[in-house]
Amino acid sequence: MKFYVYILYSESLNSFYKGHTNNIVDRVRRHNSGIEKYTKKGLPWTVIWYALKDSKSEAYQLEIKLKNLSKCKTIEFIIKYPEDVVGPDELLRIKQLSGC
Repeated sequence: MKFYVYILYSESLNSFYKGHTNNIVDRVRRHNSGIEKYTKKGLPWTVIWYALKDSKSEAYQLEIKLKNLSKCKTIEFIIKYPEDVVGPDELLRIKQLSGC
């Protein structure tokens, strides 16, 4: 089974959320429904970046590394790996935020 590592962005909070899941569609739906305690204040959340990993362990390890990044380092990471950015609008948004 493949696992997603993802970065969400909240424009209202100007903040990122990082996580992992085996069903990204359902997980983003849960974040945006207000069910999840940590993300309910930043609605709506947009998927900015994601990568597929072969195991839950690999996904979790990357999630932990991402969660230890500051906002500016997260932006640098996303710009470094643009092939995993969801789309051109999201990449443009990240580049606009890059002047940390």
